[in-house]
Amino acid sequence: MSASRSALAAGLALGAAVVFAACDALPGKPKPGAHDVLPSQVVAFDGLYARHCAGCHGVDGKLGAARPLNDPVYLALVPHERLRQVIARGVPGTSQPAFARTAGGDLTDAQIDALVQGLINTWGRPEVARDGELPPYGAPAPGDAERGKAVFVVACAACHGLDGRGGPKGGSVVDPSYLALVSDQGLRTTVIVGRPDLGMPDWRGYVRGQPLSPEHVADVTAWLVAQRRPVPGRLPTIADTPRPAR
Repeated sequence: MSASRSALAAGLALGAAVVFAACDALPGKPKPGAHDVLPSQVVAFDGLYARHCAGCHGVDGKLGAARPLNDPVYLALVPHERLRQVIARGVPGTSQPAFARTAGGDLTDAQIDALVQGLINTWGRPEVARDGELPPYGAPAPGDAERGKAVFVVACAACHGLDGRGGPKGGSVVDPSYLALVSDQGLRTTVIVGRPDLGMPDWRGYVRGQPLSPEHVADVTAWLVAQRRPVPGRLPTIADTPRPAR
């Protein structure tokens, strides 16, 4: 073979190699080992939270329409199994939906576990309540609404007004629409942990140097519940009954 023909053959071979290599690098062609991840395969906390929780609870776990989840006091209060139940089954009668597949949602058990553990690992600090005894999540006994009114006047009226309809530092806590969207346990939880994203203190900060006792918490919750009025479209559910401590 002549030198010219050898050079031509080498050039053709090189050109073919370049063409095939370019085909492998075409835009949109998956790279080796790259595969689409099905939604059910996502178990990273950041991705699950962004897709399913951030719309209500805020991108960083705060300043959303619903309770902040980046609150270590809240995460110390709520039993982990209850946290999982809320995510999986929702809270009937409120805006908290059910996410478990068995309850009509689209999350697997593994994904729900990843959300629970992610909340605890990301924003939980178990030591946060060590300087004061954390009241129980559920009410040990029913509260008394009459006594609760007196507790409200002392502990809450400075912000929310004497009748709870709003004051200089806080909005109404007896608004029918608000009370229609929150369960009794939700009210109790807010009394205990406050709303740190909105400047509302927890049970230790309502009266300087005098944390609310478990009885105070139960009583003021009972008063708030007693302010609820029927709202068209809302049906009472078992979620409206604070659970006894276990």
